[in-house]
Amino acid sequence: MSNITASGDKRDRNATGMNRRRFLAATGAGAVMTTVAGCAGRGGDDDVFRIGHIAPTTDPMGIGSERSAEIAVDQIDEILDQEVELLTGDTEGEVDEAESDIETMIVEDNIDLLVGTFVTEVTQGNMDFVAQRDVPFIITGSADTETVVDYHGEDYETYKNIFRTGPINSSLQAESVVEYAEFLADEHGWTSFGLLRDDAAWTVPFGDEIPGLFEETDLSLDYETAADIETDDFSSYYDSFESEGVDVVLRIAAHANGANLVSTWQGEYDFAMEGIHVTSMSPEFWDQTNGACLYESTGQAGAGGVTEMSEGDETMSFVEAYQEEYGDEEPSMPMYMGFNTYDAINFYKEAVEDAGTADYDNDLDDIVDAMLSLTYDGTAGEISLYGEDGEYPHDVQEVRDEDGRIVNFPFTQWQEGGEVECVFPETYATADHQAPDWM
Repeated sequence: MSNITASGDKRDRNATGMNRRRFLAATGAGAVMTTVAGCAGRGGDDDVFRIGHIAPTTDPMGIGSERSAEIAVDQIDEILDQEVELLTGDTEGEVDEAESDIETMIVEDNIDLLVGTFVTEVTQGNMDFVAQRDVPFIITGSADTETVVDYHGEDYETYKNIFRTGPINSSLQAESVVEYAEFLADEHGWTSFGLLRDDAAWTVPFGDEIPGLFEETDLSLDYETAADIETDDFSSYYDSFESEGVDVVLRIAAHANGANLVSTWQGEYDFAMEGIHVTSMSPEFWDQTNGACLYESTGQAGAGGVTEMSEGDETMSFVEAYQEEYGDEEPSMPMYMGFNTYDAINFYKEAVEDAGTADYDNDLDDIVDAMLSLTYDGTAGEISLYGEDGEYPHDVQEVRDEDGRIVNFPFTQWQEGGEVECVFPETYATADHQAPDWM
């Protein structure tokens, strides 16, 4: 069953253009289905450019992404002189749900661009179908390195219509986490680290690569383990880290019970909680945990919207637009997928305008060339893509400072009063990193 949604029933579209998001409510879902299904679509050969957005829209990350897509489409208004419409689908985090919505968007609705997907298994489970149809697909949520290495790397021609514009992939995130660990050592003298990751596909590169990266530093990785994503009680894991005497636990988590993860740790264990924690990226996480996330940090594209990451003030301009529309609702900030989705739509607009075509049926190679040639100043930093022969074909490139450290995956920390501050890298820092006061 398709879950393509908007402000009306389950077959309404969230179409921008005409009366913006209320377009379908005015015309009726049935009328739109007849009109859309009867047009040829196929890469911009009618008067409407249709963007399909796919994400788990019952989850704050997916909601933030959907809203960000709406804002992007509202601001863009036209692509190659075509009115722009947005269609959205709820994956519910399931491969089958996503498959149904994506098939409807491509086969019936004739979308010109597909953006989104958050869960790695959902992304990879639908890549073959999208590749067969040649519809440009920009991934803006899932970060598993294998998405490009195992697909584009093995069969580039088949998957050349698929891209990632952010965040940087898991392998590069692993490198960034170790650079952050070195920063923490310089700041606080912490030298002993532990690694706790979700037992999930997207964290495998962290488990594979972080130990070797630590060997290249003066720091030690003294204990590592993977936690079942259904785990609610983290005390046994924390007991193990404490018995090893680690100064810092680098936890890599997206699926774990975030509230339990921090409440079990807060004030009870003599180590800092750093790394990547997707649930903690929610601007409402402070209230949801009654402040138990104090001193916890997480890496996240867009730095939670607390610091300017673009050369042209794009970050804060977008944050202001988002908060003006949704500041009183959850999530009150776009979250990392929102920044990436907003950037992806704008990136693609510029690319097809450079190419002079959005006709992916006949001009896909021209569109691909334009995308690979483009450097874009986005809300989450500079966006440029690895080429066909790059280490990560069609993936967003990391941006490095003069010391070779990755800067487009910043780390934020929950500080007193529920304030989110960017603490690393120095390029974007808004405050100093704080050690837990009980350590």
